[in-house]
Amino acid sequence: MSSGITLEMAQSNLNSWLDADKKVSQGQGYKVGTRELTRANAKEIRENIKYWLGWVNRLTKGQKKGARATRIIIRDI
Repeated sequence: MSSGITLEMAQSNLNSWLDADKKVSQGQGYKVGTRELTRANAKEIRENIKYWLGWVNRLTKGQKKGARATRIIIRDI
């Protein structure tokens, strides 16, 4: 995969963000890397959970990131 993201990396990041969400929901702040997250950053936490969950699902199913081609035939009836 050209992104270099492995299933283990995606799962680790997902677990970190889920842990951050749990801490923030208990009214506490949380630090991921150099970023301090608080209740005000709940939206950012949710977005990161969705992002990493998408990677975990893609890598588990063996799908690559990208658009799928679909053929549409427009008919003038």
